[in-house]
Amino acid sequence: METIDIKQALSQIERLLETVAQGEIIIITKNHQPMVKLTSAQAQPQTKRPPLFGSDRDLIYISDDFDEPLTDFKEYISLIDN
Repeated sequence: METIDIKQALSQIERLLETVAQGEIIIITKNHQPMVKLTSAQAQPQTKRPPLFGSDRDLIYISDDFDEPLTDFKEYISLIDN
């Protein structure tokens, strides 16, 4: 990774772009503070986001007895019903 001041970078922009195209990363600074990070657009893999709706299809299901009373809470439920 190369770091270069913005004043020097302006006069060397063609060389910097060629360096970045080869996969290197260049940080351009101003007053010794990082200002810009140059990276190649081709070097970074494009990650495709999975579809939002239906992305868990066949992974999550609701059982047929989902809304049936639970036997573990039979005593509690009988107290509420009375």
